[in-house]
Amino acid sequence: MEPRPRSFYVLTAVFVLFVIFLYGPTITIAILSFQGPEGGLTFPMNGVSTYWFHNLFEQQAVGDIWGSFRRSFVLGLMVMVATVVISVMAGLAFRKRFRGSAALFYLTIASLVIPSILVSLGVGLIFDRFGLKVHWATSGFGAQLTWTLPFGLLVMFAVFNRFNPSYEEAARDQGASAWQTFAHVVLPIIFPSVVGVALFGFSLSYDEFARTLLTAGSYNTLPLEIFGMTTNVTKPVIYALGTLTTAFSLLIIGAFLLAVWITARRRARRLASLAKAG
Repeated sequence: MEPRPRSFYVLTAVFVLFVIFLYGPTITIAILSFQGPEGGLTFPMNGVSTYWFHNLFEQQAVGDIWGSFRRSFVLGLMVMVATVVISVMAGLAFRKRFRGSAALFYLTIASLVIPSILVSLGVGLIFDRFGLKVHWATSGFGAQLTWTLPFGLLVMFAVFNRFNPSYEEAARDQGASAWQTFAHVVLPIIFPSVVGVALFGFSLSYDEFARTLLTAGSYNTLPLEIFGMTTNVTKPVIYALGTLTTAFSLLIIGAFLLAVWITARRRARRLASLAKAG
């Protein structure tokens, strides 16, 4: 067996450092969240227990944890649905070139390079200028769409650029309407990508801070609530909250992946049954 080159070990060390840098803070917070009742915010740990997780479900002296969680969850669902619908419709529309399509595309993508805090400030000022109430479900919703929509559009554009139109032509030749062609031919093919766009929309919204900072109004979303707690909470309950929200995010990702897997299995079974019938 030939000895590995020195570059292999260098790159391995870089990769290990990258993984530690990426997941180290999350793992550290997860460990500290299991501090004992007398534990603090730093090492060494003072006992091991689930005390602070139980403490989360009790009345907190500071903050509205579960209210902010519900707002973030509802806002994430709103942003997810809007991102999926608009991205799919835009992907279908951009399959054919039209006047101003390039300018519209770059105008949409431009929001990715604008500092998030400036987007938040701009949306808040617009609502204030027109006498509209700044609220997480209106101005916050619009500000977050400027973050999620470009990602959804890029995914859908890539999908439809590689989409074979002969599938649609075959469906129309069989007498299918435009809606039937989309629902029974196009959508099942692009469904994994639609799930990816939905995951983008929900996850980016759920933990968005900067674009919600000046557009949430009087009621905080979960990231804003956690940020507020960092200034006045001196107990590991904040770590327990961080661990639970991370676990919730992983659960959402797992649910989306499970949906893709179940859909692929059903599609494979349907194709197999059609092949046997033929």
